[in-house]
Amino acid sequence: MATITDSLAWAEVPVPLTIQQMNEHQQEAIASWTREVVDTKTEGFEELYHAISMIVKYIPHFVVIPLMVEHIKPQIAAGVCLKMGVDQATSYANDLPPEYFTEVSRHIDAPMMAEILGKMKKHHAEKFIITELRHHLTRMLQIAEHLNDRMLEIVAKHVAIPSGEKLPASPYTSLFRRIQDL
Repeated sequence: MATITDSLAWAEVPVPLTIQQMNEHQQEAIASWTREVVDTKTEGFEELYHAISMIVKYIPHFVVIPLMVEHIKPQIAAGVCLKMGVDQATSYANDLPPEYFTEVSRHIDAPMMAEILGKMKKHHAEKFIITELRHHLTRMLQIAEHLNDRMLEIVAKHVAIPSGEKLPASPYTSLFRRIQDL
């Protein structure tokens, strides 16, 4: 059985010590109840995200972008992006202020972020990659595992990995090898 921390990792909120100290059966009951509460409180969000993604197709970017940045939380914007698909999400990503796009990206899975970066204008994608490497290295490495070679070259320019040397064991060893081979 998974630990309570594993079961609730999707929430990205630390599990209180009191709950960690409960027995496995109690922890699983708490995790199950938590998922049920979240499901109940978020019922209909997927349909809402889909509806918004359909509506914004018909509104010019110069109108949508300022409204989005001012009034839509990044997590909601990410939910809409997931429903839009990569191509439409990329067109918005190119126009969003970098700080806002960075916050939105935290709520989009690494494979989709890699696809979006691969289709973004190169200078916008490069700014994002540099910022993430400086401030959120682990997240950028997770995304980089899914990047195509063209985008991975941008990462390689900003990451120092000695070529020809044996790499230490790491969850990112295969990524580091790909970077070395570029």
